[in-house]
Amino acid sequence: MNEKKQAIFESLPVKKAVLLQAMPAVASQMVTLIYNLADTYFVGLLNDPNQTAAITVAFPSFLMLTAISNLFGIGGASAIARALGKKDEQGARRISTISMWFGLLAACSFSLAFTLLMDPILHLCGATQDTYALASGYARWVVALGGPFTVMNTLFANLVRSEGGANHASIGVSLGGVMNIFLDPLFILPQFLGLGAVGAGIATALSNVAATVYFVGYLAVKRSTTILSPSPANLRYTHLYLKTILSIGLPSALQYALTVVAVSAQSKFVSKYPTEAVAALGIIKKIDMLPLYFSTGVSNGLLPLLAYNHSSGNRERRKAVFRFGCTLTVGFSLTCVVVYEIFAVQLASLLIKDPVTITYSAAFLRRMVTCMPLMSMCYPMLIQFQAMGQVKASLVCSILRKGILDIPLLFLMDALIPLYGCMWVQPIVDAISLVVAAAFYRSIMRKEEQASPA
Repeated sequence: MNEKKQAIFESLPVKKAVLLQAMPAVASQMVTLIYNLADTYFVGLLNDPNQTAAITVAFPSFLMLTAISNLFGIGGASAIARALGKKDEQGARRISTISMWFGLLAACSFSLAFTLLMDPILHLCGATQDTYALASGYARWVVALGGPFTVMNTLFANLVRSEGGANHASIGVSLGGVMNIFLDPLFILPQFLGLGAVGAGIATALSNVAATVYFVGYLAVKRSTTILSPSPANLRYTHLYLKTILSIGLPSALQYALTVVAVSAQSKFVSKYPTEAVAALGIIKKIDMLPLYFSTGVSNGLLPLLAYNHSSGNRERRKAVFRFGCTLTVGFSLTCVVVYEIFAVQLASLLIKDPVTITYSAAFLRRMVTCMPLMSMCYPMLIQFQAMGQVKASLVCSILRKGILDIPLLFLMDALIPLYGCMWVQPIVDAISLVVAAAFYRSIMRKEEQASPA
């Protein structure tokens, strides 16, 4: 690791170090959000709720790709940063190789399995006779064909960020996002190719291919200075590092995998109501991603700093990094809550012109964002657990936040308040999850203090 990168981890003022790592990560997350919104926006211009609903139905399968990426991307990034904190560059290099190849293998396996099981999966996620053909066309490009590139894009970004290359990670992810924004109207709108939702899938797949090519080029150009290596020779050390990678990455991957279950269940509950309600759910799931993606971006930027300083024994710096990161995420999410509550109708109107869908969207959004500030605390806390190797705390909080509570609450809230009760589930889950995460955090900090020499 060169001196400039080492200074970010060890000696730069905390606020400057956090901003240098987190802001490029936030920027790439914002571009990712914009291109996700672009799919919904340009499909929404068709003013056909079935087209928008089709993307909503396929979205859970797309989320599974993020779960796979996080398993090896977050797990690998944390393990690399901790190895660097111990000055073990050879170990960091081997970890990077194992993360890359096993991530690619898992991505290809998932895409193949999805191709074989596409019909039951999409129907389970809420596809109807009106939306199945569109949803399957979109998912075929995004998941079946483009899945490996989607996984490798975000996996590479996490690994590059782990050694202090936040700017290059941001450029790679942003390249794909910007390309998607330009390709969407070309493939979707009737005045051009007119492929609708299927065109959105093609644009997304091509964009992730471009981003992956960028990162492969980055590794080739920087091979003499980066600790990241795709050399298959390092795979002989798999038995030494794979367990560590998986144990750290599992909570993050599991959270996204369970998010698929929760989102699918919510879509399934909503699918018994009018198609406009399903389309509205898809729209607000994109709009409420803004504070979520900001928190994720900050947390991804924090991960290498937290892991490095934990491994090197600099607890005070690690705590300061965490506190400042939380200040950023909570402040931003509070701002979003105010804006969303006031301008819910106007925001929904940007993505579709159908008045019934807009009415549903505004009502859903105002309910779902009420606990966003609590969510913005959960993510940095989970990332800190992963950075410290606190697998139990991270795993329990991840499962609690997405999985155990969601489905029972969907049954309960939908029975108490038909349709609209489903939108209160996430705020309730976020509140409970934060309480549990805070209890774990307090316990871990207490044990650290007790273990410290007097």
